[in-house]
Amino acid sequence: MAANQEDVKLLGATGSPFVCRVQIALKLKGVQYKFLEENLRNKSELLLKSNPVHKKVPVFIHNEKPIAESLVIVEYIDETWKNNPILPSDPYQRALARFWSKFIDDKIVGASWKSVFTVDEKEREKNVEESLEALQFLENELQDKRFFGGDEFGFVDIAGVFIAFSIPIFQEVAGLQLFTSEKFPKLFKWSQELINHPVVKDVLPPREPLFAFFKSLYESLSASK
Repeated sequence: MAANQEDVKLLGATGSPFVCRVQIALKLKGVQYKFLEENLRNKSELLLKSNPVHKKVPVFIHNEKPIAESLVIVEYIDETWKNNPILPSDPYQRALARFWSKFIDDKIVGASWKSVFTVDEKEREKNVEESLEALQFLENELQDKRFFGGDEFGFVDIAGVFIAFSIPIFQEVAGLQLFTSEKFPKLFKWSQELINHPVVKDVLPPREPLFAFFKSLYESLSASK
């Protein structure tokens, strides 16, 4: 089905790695869409109506049908537009891709955030340890592949944009050595390949405003101790 700006919309917030996942999938597929910037402090009626359960971005609207949750949206895009497949065709490999993508959301996203943006020192240390352990699992899973998807990036790589783009900002803000080339040489090399891939690079937001935002957040948390 041909997609045009009238029937494909993405509700998002610039800088969100979860919104970036969807934008990468759409860019890879060559799907044109209308991006609707959301103010998350004053959410639109369209967002609240389209995602009443979580009230979060991203929300993908295709022919007036809304879909929430970034990885669910990426799968939907892959099933709707067949060119440049994101998920493997083999059922077992597809299941593994879903497993590792969920692993990133369950074991790395929250822990790495709390490693920096938590006031309690013991809680921060606990989350640093959990993040390091989870990243080691991914280091082992990647082995010597260019991407988790093989020669071209796929579902796990798109999920991992949080690791490749957001974690380096978080750790620089806090002066934390969480994700480095010394600790995770294979995963770090993968992260550079991913953020410099033309499709991904074209979608990623400017780093400086995000760094300034998170630095301010970190400093305000530190001041509240």
